[in-house]
Amino acid sequence: MFDIAIVWSVLPALGKGALLTLELTALVILFGTLLALPLALAQNARHVAARSFAHAYIVFFRGTPSLVQVFLLYYGAGQFQSLQATFLWPVLGDPFWCVVIALALNSASYTGKTLAAALAAVPRGAREAAFSLGLARYQAFLSVEFPLAARTALPAFGNEVILTCKATSLASTVTLLDLTGTARLLSAETYAPYEVFLGAGLVYLAINYGLMLLMRRLERAFKHSN
Repeated sequence: MFDIAIVWSVLPALGKGALLTLELTALVILFGTLLALPLALAQNARHVAARSFAHAYIVFFRGTPSLVQVFLLYYGAGQFQSLQATFLWPVLGDPFWCVVIALALNSASYTGKTLAAALAAVPRGAREAAFSLGLARYQAFLSVEFPLAARTALPAFGNEVILTCKATSLASTVTLLDLTGTARLLSAETYAPYEVFLGAGLVYLAINYGLMLLMRRLERAFKHSN
């Protein structure tokens, strides 16, 4: 029988797990966005090799499940003993950083594709106007092209932020007690999986609704600033 009291009783513990979820989300978005910019530039580059690499990267990470990518990094890295002797092992041997790296690589493929399309959509006249003012190529990119592209890509980027937050639930599969991992632990302790996971769903809903409001505010700020 459903017991609402259990839902309320587990919310504090779920809140602690949510802190790890938010930390993972922030790091994945940070590193994913940093990787997305050179990926977007490579996709729009004149050199065939750069475009081919960007295309292959995007196809691989968008075409395979995020869970497989996490498992490949977390379980696969340990198969190489030579890797365990390097400075990379403290990172690749840590489930937290394996999840961050795997999801950041995945997120970069989506954000990079979106940003590449946004950069390609920047009007040619805007570039020519920047050059006519005497701006160097990099100055025109930073002052004109990138801000215009960022405004175009922001709605899709907002969706990626929310999808990333939900994707961090995969961290529970490699022993991390994020929101989902905490819910699984509480479910085993209370024998009330319905109530516990309902509580977890409510916490996810609150987080993602807050992220949605934040992204809408950013969209309005970008709109009024241009």
